[in-house]
Formats: sequence, C-alpha cells, structure tokens
Amino acid sequence: MLKKLAVVTAAVLVAAVVHPGSSDASTTAENYGQYSLMFEKSAGQYWAGQAAAGQWAWTPLSATESDISWGDPKAWPPKSAEHFIHDGEWVLLDGYNDGAGRPLTQIQRVTSEEIGDAACNNLQPIPSAGGRQHYVKWTIPAAGYCLDASGTIKPPNGSTTVNFRHLQKWLPPHPCSNPYFTGQTCITQFEQWWDDNNHDYSLQLSRTLEIARGKGMAFTNRTTVPVPWNADARYYWHY
Repeated sequence: MLKKLAVVTAAVLVAAVVHPGSSDASTTAENYGQYSLMFEKSAGQYWAGQAAAGQWAWTPLSATESDISWGDPKAWPPKSAEHFIHDGEWVLLDGYNDGAGRPLTQIQRVTSEEIGDAACNNLQPIPSAGGRQHYVKWTIPAAGYCLDASGTIKPPNGSTTVNFRHLQKWLPPHPCSNPYFTGQTCITQFEQWWDDNNHDYSLQLSRTLEIARGKGMAFTNRTTVPVPWNADARYYWHY
C-alpha cells in the first residue's frame, strides 16, 4: 500500500445553512466543514497510550480545494498529503502529492462507485465527477450512508498502476467523548481499503474514526487491520 495512501482518512465539513424557504432560522443543516475544518488552517495531534502517535494539518488552497497532511510530529511536515475538492454536494478525493500545496504525484480515479444505506444495501451507481472519488457528502444527512468505490492510482506519466477498493460507512452526528474531551458531537467514518501495491490484492486497512464538530479529524481511531490499535485526539489548534 502506498505510504501516502495508508492514511486514507477522512475530511468532513460542517457549516450552518438555513434551509431555503424555512420560516425558522434555527433550522439548520450541518456540513462536513464544521467537523473536519478542512477550509481552516487547523491541526491536531492524537495519542496512543502515553505518547503522541501522529499529527494532521489542513492546508486550504482555495475556496474549494484543500490538502491534508498526516505524519510524525517529530518529523513535521511530512512529505505527503491528500488533495480534496469541494464540488457542490460532495467532497471529492483527487489524489496524493509530495507535500501540501504541491502538484499531484499519484492520481486516483474510480472505475465504479455506488451509494447505499448505512448497511451498504440498495447500492446504486453514482454519476462520475471526472473520475474523482466521491469521498463524503458535504451536507450531513440525517441518515447514515455507504460508499463503495473501486479504481486505480497512477502517477501522471502512467508508469505504474495500483488497483484499489475503498468502502466507507458514514454515520450522522452523535454524542462522543474520548479520554481527553467529553461532551462533544461527532460524525463517524468506518472504512476499509484494499489494494495490490507490491503485493497480492488484499485488505490493508479497516478502522472506525470519529470527527468532532469544531475540533477536527481523528477524535477517536479504532483500527482492527493491519493490527488492533487505538488512538485519541489530545490537542487541537489553528496555525
């Protein structure tokens, strides 16, 4: 699995938007931005046991594009990032680069995508968005949903090809806590990732992540594949 793909994560926003035609200004719809903070210069650090296990930071590039970096806080910044695009009702995953703000070095394109209910039943094809992966809905729906995407990852010259599948289940806002924060509200991303990068095509990652409103990514991380591992957000900041 590509090093920069091992942190296939999430990016999720939440901005309060009054429903058109509503006579009640308190009726609002949240979006992936209020949770992930993808369009703010936001960062966080998560701990496993008594030590920092990793760090993330968003680098907004425009009103519609942002890169997220994941890495070791002792060797920051990392030489990899994921590139996301907000396009209407979706956040799309475009590919990966050698550092936030740099050109794509690995371009991810889907060959099939489906959406269904939270149990991954009643799957239906998703119309293509230029081949970019539909990663998460921008406006957070009241019910959970499933996304199942398959495709390829290639450098711009097409010299190598990695085949992948990315299965996700997104759950709506709910109360959440971890050892360092209580009384929060989170959305949940369950994800599984398969690829054939220098090995037989197989499951490389299975985990459940929570993203906290107004704080950002990796509020909790409960990983089962490749090994059982838990981590929790301890620090959040803006830079």
